[in-house]
Formats: sequence, C-alpha cells, structure tokens
Amino acid sequence: MAVSPFKFLQEVRSETAKVTWPTRRETTITTIMVFVMVAVASVFFFAADQIIRYLITLLLGIH
Repeated sequence: MAVSPFKFLQEVRSETAKVTWPTRRETTITTIMVFVMVAVASVFFFAADQIIRYLITLLLGIH
C-alpha cells in the first residue's frame, strides 16, 4: 500500500502535534540527574573494582 509523500508529511505533522515536549526546566533537571547518576555509578564501580583487586591480590599472594 503506497502512500503519497504529501499524505505522509501531513500524517507526520499531525502526529508531531500530539507530542508533549518537555519544558526547559524539565530538560535541565533530567540532564543534571543523569550526570549525578553517572558520577554515583562511577564511584561505585571504582570502589568495587578496588575491592575486587585487593581481594584477588590477597588471595593470590601478589605484592
């Protein structure tokens, strides 16, 4: 079933009008939350890596 390009663009415009776009404040808060979560995850994985490194070093007797 072929749809003409004009009809397709009309439908795209119609669907785009239904989208609820986030406000600048919502976007800013969400961006900050992402950076905070990345920082928390980085610290967690760094600590987990150091603990695992220490335990393996202790287990294998490597100095």
